[in-house]
Amino acid sequence: MDLQRWLAAALDSNVDWSRSFGQYARHPSLEVTDDRFAGVFAQLTERLKDNYPFFHPRYAGQMLKPPHPAAVVGYLTTMLINPNNHALDGGPATATMEREVVQQLAEMFGYETHLGHLTTSGTIANLEALFVARSLHPSLGVAYSAEAHYTHSRMCTVLGIEGHSVPVDPAGRMDLDALEDLLRTGRVGTVVLTAGTTGLGAIDPIDEALGLREKYGVRIHVDAAYGGFFTLLAGELGIPAGPWQAVAAADSIVIDPHKHGLQPYGCGAILFRDPEVGKFYLHDSPYTYFTSDELHLGEISLECSRAGAAAAALWLTFQLIPPTRDGLGEALAAGRRAAIRWAELIDKSEVLELYQNPTLDIVGYFPAARSLSAVDAVSARILDAGMTADDPVFLSTFRVSAEAFLARHPDLDADVKGGRILRSVLMKPESEDYVDQLHARLEALT
Repeated sequence: MDLQRWLAAALDSNVDWSRSFGQYARHPSLEVTDDRFAGVFAQLTERLKDNYPFFHPRYAGQMLKPPHPAAVVGYLTTMLINPNNHALDGGPATATMEREVVQQLAEMFGYETHLGHLTTSGTIANLEALFVARSLHPSLGVAYSAEAHYTHSRMCTVLGIEGHSVPVDPAGRMDLDALEDLLRTGRVGTVVLTAGTTGLGAIDPIDEALGLREKYGVRIHVDAAYGGFFTLLAGELGIPAGPWQAVAAADSIVIDPHKHGLQPYGCGAILFRDPEVGKFYLHDSPYTYFTSDELHLGEISLECSRAGAAAAALWLTFQLIPPTRDGLGEALAAGRRAAIRWAELIDKSEVLELYQNPTLDIVGYFPAARSLSAVDAVSARILDAGMTADDPVFLSTFRVSAEAFLARHPDLDADVKGGRILRSVLMKPESEDYVDQLHARLEALT
């Protein structure tokens, strides 16, 4: 795909349409000369060099990668019009596109009915899920695993509800025995299960937890912000099928297309299995919703203004690379194979050890040492050396407690309360062909 060609086409795409409304002179208060723009633009491009190479497979650090060129073109083309998907009046075309892509996401998870929309992030999507949970169980709290994303404890504070952290097993999944002990207290109305923790990619036992919902009458919310698209690989490449098959029975689901969905920031999504929860969003907006009696997306969202360009970018991408096993699943499979390959290399290494077997495309590992304090110190040194070397490699660290570390590596001397291990996210499919080089470079640094 020739990105430059299609970016130029994006600039030309709405010329005829815009001219059909008549010529007009741009207001002088908005006029900027090319000479003046050139100077400031040069500053911008120079300052943007102060970034890590997120596009390159040698970047194996955080959950960052560039959007697909189709998403870039779709976003830019639509941004020139700048529709607002709060109301049909603000974005008739992109509101329809949003409904279509949300339908595709719902079908991917196996929802037969749904209510949902795009959000600016998984954080906002999770806020909406917990907002509905509070509306249904106003006096009860929310349970989430100790390795769930911090957004859940934060949003419980925002919503004024009690949050409960539940211990995890040695694989980083929610401990269901500990959860049931908590549910017996009658203080919990909603359980958040994570399908792909942001730390290590662990998948909570969603299928096993469904029985607790029936027993204790709680809601099940699945935070699949990071791992959601891996449902396309359920039962393949060592990814367990059971949890993903159970997601269709969850009361709500969050997913972030700006992670594995190839989109730019910010593009999240919230899905509810029961459309009736839309009643909790009812509000009065006297100056919008005036061109149609149809349901406007702003009537089922806590956010007001939302970029129609985000919906268009996702729609265009899904037309070309749909959320199916043979479409987007191929890219995820490459990242998963990269994680498996690197885990095998680390297992054979004399200077590195695997923290735990990867479940998705995140690999946790650490320099071989006798104590947790030494692991922490060497991990920090490797991280810095990798970024500043002439031949750099970009990693990230992950802080673990002594208890969590000993659960996986009981022979280590836990001489400190916690420490850092190394962590790599292989979410770019190009990583599959680069992982041997990453490993060799890392061993040299160690």
